[in-house]
Formats: sequence, C-alpha cells, structure tokens
Amino acid sequence: MLASRYRIVALLGRGGMGEVYRADDLTLGQPVALKFLPEEVATDQAALDRFRNEVRTARRVSHTNVCRVYDLGEAEGHSFLSMEYIDGEDLTGLLRRIGRLPGDKALEIARQLCAGLAAAHREGVLHRDLKPANVMLDGRGRAVMTDFGLASLAERIEGYDARSGTPAYMAPEQLAGREATVKSDIYSLGLVLYEIFTGKRAFEAETLAELVKLRSGKSTPSNPSTWVKDLDPAVERVIMRCLEAEPANRPASALAVAAALPGGDPLAAALAAGETPSPQMVAAAGETEGIAPGGAAAGLGFVIAGLAVVTYIGLQVSGLRMMNASLSPDVLTVKAQEIIRSLGYTDPAIDHAALFYYNTDFTDYVHDRDRPRPDWPKVLAGQPQVLIYGYRQSPVYLEPDHFQWDTITPGVVQFDDPPAIQSGMINLKVDAQGRLVYLQAIPKEVDPNPPPASPLDWKPLFAAAGLDLSQFRPAEPQWLSLAAFDARAAWTGNYPGTDRPLRVEAAAWRGRAVFFHEVGPWTTPDHTEHSTTTHGQHASMILSIVLAMLILAAGAWLARRNYAKGKADLHGAFRLATAGFVIEMAVWVCCNHFVPTLSTLGNFGLALSTSLLVSAALWILYLALEPYVRRHWPHAIISWSRVAAGRVRDPLVGRDVLWGVMLGMLWNMVISVGFLFLKREGATPQLPSTSLLLGGTQALGVWLRNIVSCISGTLQFFFVLFLLRVILRNKWLAAAAFVATFTALNTLQRDHPQIWVWIWLVVFSIAAFGVTRFGLITLTVAIFTANVVLNVPFTLDFSAWYAPASFAVLLSFVALAAWGFYTSLGGRKLWKEDLFE
Repeated sequence: MLASRYRIVALLGRGGMGEVYRADDLTLGQPVALKFLPEEVATDQAALDRFRNEVRTARRVSHTNVCRVYDLGEAEGHSFLSMEYIDGEDLTGLLRRIGRLPGDKALEIARQLCAGLAAAHREGVLHRDLKPANVMLDGRGRAVMTDFGLASLAERIEGYDARSGTPAYMAPEQLAGREATVKSDIYSLGLVLYEIFTGKRAFEAETLAELVKLRSGKSTPSNPSTWVKDLDPAVERVIMRCLEAEPANRPASALAVAAALPGGDPLAAALAAGETPSPQMVAAAGETEGIAPGGAAAGLGFVIAGLAVVTYIGLQVSGLRMMNASLSPDVLTVKAQEIIRSLGYTDPAIDHAALFYYNTDFTDYVHDRDRPRPDWPKVLAGQPQVLIYGYRQSPVYLEPDHFQWDTITPGVVQFDDPPAIQSGMINLKVDAQGRLVYLQAIPKEVDPNPPPASPLDWKPLFAAAGLDLSQFRPAEPQWLSLAAFDARAAWTGNYPGTDRPLRVEAAAWRGRAVFFHEVGPWTTPDHTEHSTTTHGQHASMILSIVLAMLILAAGAWLARRNYAKGKADLHGAFRLATAGFVIEMAVWVCCNHFVPTLSTLGNFGLALSTSLLVSAALWILYLALEPYVRRHWPHAIISWSRVAAGRVRDPLVGRDVLWGVMLGMLWNMVISVGFLFLKREGATPQLPSTSLLLGGTQALGVWLRNIVSCISGTLQFFFVLFLLRVILRNKWLAAAAFVATFTALNTLQRDHPQIWVWIWLVVFSIAAFGVTRFGLITLTVAIFTANVVLNVPFTLDFSAWYAPASFAVLLSFVALAAWGFYTSLGGRKLWKEDLFE
C-alpha cells in the first residue's frame, strides 16, 4: 500500500527515468500506472519544481492517443507520477519481436501518433522524448504516447546509453543544446516512423559523440526503401522530410505529416487531434467528384417534378387567379392618367411612379367575419378588389426618404414616400379593373388667380369608381383630407353586387376634387396611431428582436475573439462580404427610382453605406461562426471553402447547389400541401409578391435581394444552433430547441396555428438536419429556392400579363438546378459512349 490509496500490483518496467508500477487506485476504483522518479530528481527541489510545471501543462492534454497524466505525488520519501494505465505492450518490445509492422498497420499507427502529437502541441505541450519505448499499444491495437514532458529531466540522469536512451531520438538542435520546438518533436516522430515501417533505426551510434556527429547534417539516413522494397514512395518522402537537419525544412505540424501519408485525410487528422483545420485544409478535403451521373439526373428530375407539383398546388390556392386581374400595369397606368385628366388636372407631370398593393385589411376582415368559411373565389372576384394599383404623379421629381426591406435599400418610391406634400402631387389608387379607389391631390400652395368657388358635381368621381351615386345616401363626413378643401361630402351604401357596407368620403377645393376614399369597416387610417397586431404577433416580434440583439451582440464578441486568436478566415469573410456588397448594390440599381438630380448621387452614397452595413453584418456573422463550424462541422463548408478559393466550377459546388434546389423544392412541397389543408379551413388564399407583378427589373430585384436575405438567414441558423449547443451541451437537445424556437417564432405570426405548427415542425426539422448535413451552400440555396418560388404568381395562361415574370422566375431555378447538375458531373458523361454502339 502507498499513501493509504494505491495498492501496488506489479512492476511494469524500469529505465533511466525511473520505475513504473501498476497499481489500483482504491479511492477511485480504477487501475493506474505509477512512475517513481530517480533519486537524483526526487532530491533536487529545483528539478521537482520544474517537473511540477511540466505535469501541470501535460494534464491539459486529453486525447485517445495520449496517456492521461493525473497527478504528481509523494509518499514515504518517494516522488511518483500517477498516469492512465495502458494494458498492452510498448512499441520497442513489439518491434523487437516482429521486426517491423505490416504496411496497413504501420499507416494506422502513424496516423494515431500524428493525432496525439498534434493534440499535445495544440495545448502547448512538447514531448521532447518521443521514442518507441514511450509508445504503448493497448489491447485494441491503439497507439498511446506516454511520458510527455519527462525529457526535461534527462539531462540530470547520469550514464545515459546513446543506443537506447533519450538522445538516440533527439533532434539535432536538441543534441546541440538549443531549445526544443514543435519541429524537434517532428524529427523524433520521423525517427519513430522510420523504425515502424522498416524495423531498423535511422541512425546507429555507439556513443553520444558519434550520434551528435551523425546528426550534424553531414550524414543522412538510408532511404527506408533500402530496407523495404515495396514501401510506398509517399511514406518515404514524409519520413525523410521529418528527418531534415534544418528545422525549417521539416513539415510544419504533425497534422501536415498525417496529411502527407498515403490516403491521408487532413481533415480527419485535424479533427482527431482536436485541432481547428485551416480553410485551405477544409477546401482540400472531401470528395473531388460531385454526384454520379445517374444520381445527378435523378436530382434534376426531382427538381422539375417538384416544381410541377408546387405549380399545380399553387394554381389551386392562388388568390391572384381568383381575381379578375386582366389589366397589365401599363393599361392601369393609362386608366389612372385618364381619371386624373377627367377630374381637371391637365398640367404635365415631371415624374411618376406606380406599384401594386394588397388590401390585406379587407382579407383579414373577411377571414375573421365571414361564417362558417369565406367563399374566397366569390370574394376575390367581386368588390372591393384586393389587388390595388397605386399611381403617383408629381410636378417635381419623386425623391424617397426611407429605406426598404431587410436589405435597407434607399431610393425606392412608395405610396407615402416621399410624402405627398408638394403642390401638384397626385396620389391615386385604382383596383385591378381600373376603377378609382382613392384620390388625393395637393392644390397649389400659392395661386395668384384662384378659380371662383363653385359647387362640385360628384358624379364623375363615382363614375370613375364604377359606383352609382343614386344608390348611396348622404352622410356626415368623418374623414379629413390632408389637402386643403372648401367642400366635403360623404355617402353610405353597399359595394355593387354585395351586402358589404361602403362609405365614400370626398372633398373639393375651388370646384375640383382633391380627395376621394372608399371606406369599409375594415379600413384603417393611414395617419392615425393604431395597432392591429395580435398578441401572438406581438410576442413573435418581441422574440425576433431579442433573437436579433442576441445574435448581433454574441456575434460581435465571438468575431473579435476568433480574430484575436488567429482562427478567423479573413479571406473567406472578405469574399462573402464582397458578394453581399455587390448584390446589395445590384438590388439598388434594379429598384431605385432614378431621377436627374443630385438626389440620385445622394442615394448612391446611401446605397454604398447600407451595402457596406449589410456586408459588415455578414462579415461579423461569418467571422463569429465559421471557425466553430470549421472545428465541429467542417464538411458543412467544404464546398463554400472551395468557392472562397475561387473554385466556383468545382463538382462538389455543383453538387451542393443541386442539393440545395432539391431541398428547397422539398420545403415548397411540404408548405404547398399545408396550403391545401389551410384552404379547407377557409384560410386566406396565397397572394404572390407584388414586386413580381411589376416587370423585369423589379422581378430581378426580388431575386437578388432574396440572395442576401438567405445568406444572412443561413448564417443565423448556424449561429442559433451553435449558441444552443453551447448552452445545452447536447447536440440532440440543441436540435430540438432549434426546431422549437423557429417553429414558435413562425407559428405565432399566423392564423390557423394548429396547421402551421405541423408545417413548420417539418420544415425546421429538415432545416436542422440540413444545417449540419448539407452545409452552407446547400442550405442557402434551399432557403433561397423556398422564399422565391412560394411567392411566384403561378399561371399556365401564357397570355396573362404577369406570365413572363412567373415563367422567368420558375425557369431560373430549373436553370440553377441544371447548372448544378452539369457542374456536379465534373466532365463525366451521362452514359457510356459504347452504350449505343
């Protein structure tokens, strides 16, 4: 018994560095190895202090190929080191018995030694005494390195044998008395590998002086192939590089040695060593081929079939198809201009703009009030119309003040931006049939020759609105126009062909209409504070704000931390930020309202600023997240790392793009099937993006701005999952929390939560799997595909005015999948040339 804790079982071995015993740790109930230090060390307080520091450092190393150091103890005047007990044989004894290891086993042991040594170096621990005697093979044949840090005591041991002791495996700089480095351990590793593969020592010397002379650089070891004729040349090259006399000529790290071995996977070697692989190592890892031709063709076929399914269901649930929206934006513009002229506004306009809106106040009202379920085809085909065309004209150039969308794009004209406060500005809304819905005209601020006040005939206004004045009753006006007026009037009645109440408010100035507004019970004032958000929507907004602030704060802190530690991929971050900046500027070009004034130059400056802001946010998120992904899920960013390295046409990139479109189509099909269930419940039909109804440049703008949003969304997905794994410390719990968080976030914003919760559970379960399995490019493309395709105005009527934009967007994803299909083949043919011979 020793120290009332250790029961000594047997002597395992003895050498210049002391004796090693097997013992039972009675306190913890496990076997341990106790190494008793030589008396020269045990009685030297300075040596013991130094050794304690070495042990303190070595205890940080935790790896399957490194013997774990527990503690340094003292009992009955004996100093000893407690270590993990390895039940097996040391490499010296094995090589003495069998001569050399078989090639496959030698490679396996070599990789394990590299992994263990790299793990130690990562913690700042040098072995300094790596030799076959300090490598144990356990019962499973696994190599385990022992005695880390003990070489610092060798200089205090007298009578060391150069042929069997520590100096025989020292690097030339160590033998010369210079400081040991990582490259010194690499040299020792080369000597061990030489012995493993050949069964011979690289250098044979009888004395220490002879050994130093051999290592001085004037003598080189025999090539390993001298002893083993069929040795793989790659093995010989890596061994001889490790044995270079100059440290600078040796491999940079143990991982580099592992990567250079035949069949070596540098990524696997880095992960086995607990290292964070470099971006270059990630880019070089993984497959060099994309998908087999048959699989690629099946993937492309799935995309086309999925698009057909989504289009078919989209036609069943599309609200646009239920409307009588046969007039194109050009025709509606002409009708709006005709109405303006018919009301006496004949002065030429300097500028004009137009855009579509949905009357969602009305659809929400119908959804909540019509019982048992709304008859949506009848509702959407009748009045009031849901699709509204807003037209603006102005005697001065329209110069917007605000920013739009999550891309923070400046210079986009809205119906209320710039505000209609300039004399001569006219804001007008017509429905999809060109009938007047709303009018506001700002009179002249100064009029030296005002027309005489005269009563206004309101019939032309009603005629423009498609209403019969005789069917309405006069009422007390309630709505005020922001334009000056000297006459007001109001009427009540019903929308034609319905029992839905309609209130008409109008005002005039000097005998000319300045205000007209169709008002229903659902209409909310544009300039009055009000809130129509539900408690669920309010909770969702709060959750979104908290999540955004958390991501921003944590991202900035992690980005700074990764940069300070030198782990950040600055090149990849710059590439991503640059792409974000270019796309942001392209969105501005597509959506900006260009005018020949200095405001365009100002908007250009704002666009530069907001593009830099968005790209900086992407840069921060990437720097915060990418090193973690590279450490734990490096396979998720292999294809992205190749893109960042300029290898855009790499087969793996094509494969991930094709997978992304496939995954996006799968999401679309899940959500589309959900739409069918929602339709049965009387939910509001799906309304496509109004920007896709405005023509080519606006549709391209939608396409582009979704790219930035989807990149950001993908990074946020990775980031949230990263935070959850850090907090919960369990990948399955983190995945469940990820799905629950995003499911709740999206379900709270929707009506019919009993259906949406299942839709989002499936969608985000697939997303959680995709985050770690498919990778950055695949998930970004998938989100992009889902976001854009679900907002397409589906139609099979080639004569419909919105058909070109619809088909262009849908075909763009076929083209994207086709590009992924072609690139993933890497030049391979779909079928063998002799198939038809």
